[in-house]
Amino acid sequence: MDYLTVMTLVLILSVTTLLLWVWSRIRHLTPSNDLSWVNENKFTSFAEINGDDVILKNVRDFNWRTTKDYDERWIEKSFKISECTKIWLVLEYFYPTRRPVAHTLLSFEFKNGERISCSIEIRREPGERFSPLKGLLREFEIMYVWGTEEDIIGVRSRCRKSETHLFEAVILGEGNQCKMLESYLKRTNNLHNKPEFYNSIFNNCTTNIASHVNDVYPGRVPRAIGVILPGLSPKLLSRKNLVKLRGGSIKEEMKINQIEEKARSWDEISDFGDTIRNVEP
Repeated sequence: MDYLTVMTLVLILSVTTLLLWVWSRIRHLTPSNDLSWVNENKFTSFAEINGDDVILKNVRDFNWRTTKDYDERWIEKSFKISECTKIWLVLEYFYPTRRPVAHTLLSFEFKNGERISCSIEIRREPGERFSPLKGLLREFEIMYVWGTEEDIIGVRSRCRKSETHLFEAVILGEGNQCKMLESYLKRTNNLHNKPEFYNSIFNNCTTNIASHVNDVYPGRVPRAIGVILPGLSPKLLSRKNLVKLRGGSIKEEMKINQIEEKARSWDEISDFGDTIRNVEP
């Protein structure tokens, strides 16, 4: 064998050995809901579902002044699944100069104009910070954080140095928005009862959203780099007709739907959701 072939085999063997060693160290770990958590992840949401009627418990409604200065509040929300009329997608770039790194979440709108958001994210213990590498090593549990838009979208667009975009999702088929909501609620209850580990590639915010979409509309979201790296998802969203475009192209839509300036102009009296959507009172 020539030198290049030998070195290639050595590299493959080394990587395989490292992966087996890592797996031997983490395979015994089990996820838990019974640890000490940061305040914003203190409770897991769960839904009492009685046919069409839902009482959603442990909905976060923090009043954020900064990411470290806030008033803690947990509430309940009651609604009918059949009255969900729209779904909104939020795309948050943590580091605007590093476009592949981003977070996605959904917000559900109802016939009466009320909205509720759900962010799929790691459940942090005190002192923990997110790391994509640690997210591959069973370091974090995953949770569905339900909250008001003032909280879930507000902390991102008003208090962080993020770049935040709000898309109206395309509902492909009559009643699919309701099916999506129901799918989310069932997964929320499953995680409340049986925790899982977050995984940066296979069990993250966007892979779960894609799974919910495909649960409702099989095959709609393909396996793609835009699912693993959410910051690259806008082209996928446009190509698969998953969001509405008002500017004619995804690039123009990204300019139109950036919301930090609108969010920071909120007077804390009027409806926050209407403010970021430019809805007249």
